[in-house]
Amino acid sequence: MTRRLPTAVLVLKDGTVIEGMGLGAVGEAVGEVCFNTAITGYQEILTDPSYVGQIITFTFPHIGNVGANDEDIETSNLAAASGVRGAVLRADITNPSNYRAALHFDEWLKRRGIVAIAGVDTRALTARIREEGMVDAAIAHDPAGKFDKDALLEKARAFPGLEGLDLAKEVTCGQSYSWDETRWEWDKGYGLLENAKHHVVAVDYGIKRNILRCLASTGVKVTVVPATTSAEDVLAMNPDGVFLSNGPGDPAATGEYAVPEIKKLVDSGKPLFGICLGHQMLARALGAQTVKMRQGHHGANHPVKDYTTGKVEITSMNHGFTVERETLPVSVEETHVSLFDGTNCGLRVKDQPVFSVQYHPEASPGPQDSHYLFDRFVRMISESKS
Repeated sequence: MTRRLPTAVLVLKDGTVIEGMGLGAVGEAVGEVCFNTAITGYQEILTDPSYVGQIITFTFPHIGNVGANDEDIETSNLAAASGVRGAVLRADITNPSNYRAALHFDEWLKRRGIVAIAGVDTRALTARIREEGMVDAAIAHDPAGKFDKDALLEKARAFPGLEGLDLAKEVTCGQSYSWDETRWEWDKGYGLLENAKHHVVAVDYGIKRNILRCLASTGVKVTVVPATTSAEDVLAMNPDGVFLSNGPGDPAATGEYAVPEIKKLVDSGKPLFGICLGHQMLARALGAQTVKMRQGHHGANHPVKDYTTGKVEITSMNHGFTVERETLPVSVEETHVSLFDGTNCGLRVKDQPVFSVQYHPEASPGPQDSHYLFDRFVRMISESKS
C-alpha cells in the first residue's frame, strides 16, 4: 500500500516533527499548542477570541462532521481574522451531515485562514501536554509536501510564548456598540430583546457573542466598549451594572492598563460581574496574583463546585492562567473551585456586589449548567436599584 505524502507538519520546539495531511489554509503559523476535550462546538472554539496565539489539538476524533454555518461564530468582530493559529485533528474531515450546515468545514477553515493538520495521534500529543505542559510549535500546510523543517523549528523556538503578552488589544472592538440579540431557540433562531429592564456596560477584552446573548436574554440592554475604556467613561454611561469579559493573553500584561480602571469600577459600588480574563484581572484589582498554568483548562466537561449553593456544575473552560487563591485578601471569598485540580474558579467581594468566575457560563460550546450566573448578576442589579 502506497503511503500518502504528508502535506502538513507540526514542529514542536524540542525538535519533534509530527506529519499529517493538510487541511484549511495553505501556509504556516506559530503558536502555543493546547488541547480541548469538548466533543461539540468546534466552530465556537475556533472563533473564541480567547484562543489568540494558540494551536488547538482536538481530543475528540471527529471534527468537522456537521459542517459549518454563519450562526455558530463566537467572535464579536465578524470582520476580524481568527486569532487561533491552527488546529490539530485525528481524522480527516468528512462531508457535513447536519441540516444547519452551510459550508464544508475544510472550506470554512480556508476562508478563516486557519492552518490545520489531520491524521495525528492526538491522544499521544495530549498525553505529552498533560505530562510536560503546553508547548510552542510551528504548523505548516503545503499541498506539494515541501517543508523546511529546520526553519520551522527556529520559528517555533523564537515564539515568545503567551506569558507577558497583552493580546486583548488585538481582539477588542474598535468602538462602542449596543447589543440586543438573545439566545438561540430551536426552530426560531436568535431572538431580539424588546423591553430592557437594565443597562449593562460590557468591557470587551475578547468577548464572545453568546455571552452578550445571555445578558440580553435576562432583560439587559448591553453597551459594549473597547478594552482601553476608562472607568470614568464607563460610569458616564450611567450603567446599572458592569461586565468584564473573557479574552486572551496574560492578565498581568493586560492588567497594566485595565486593573487601575477595574479598581475604580469596584469602588463605584456598581454591581460587577467578570468571566475568565475579566475574573483574573478583577482578582488582581482586589490584590490577588495570577500565574501561568502548565496545561491550562480547555474543554466543556470541567466539574466545578459552587460553595454558595453546594452544587456541582459541569462547565466550559478555556484559560491558561489562574488566580492564586492564597493571595486573595480577607475581604474576598472564594466561591467556586475546580474539582479536577482544585484551582480557583470564582470569587466574590464580601461587602460589595462584585463577583466573577473563571469558566464560561454562556455554554458555547458546553453545558448550560451555569446560566444561573447571569440571573444572579441581574438579581444583584435589581437589589442595588431597590
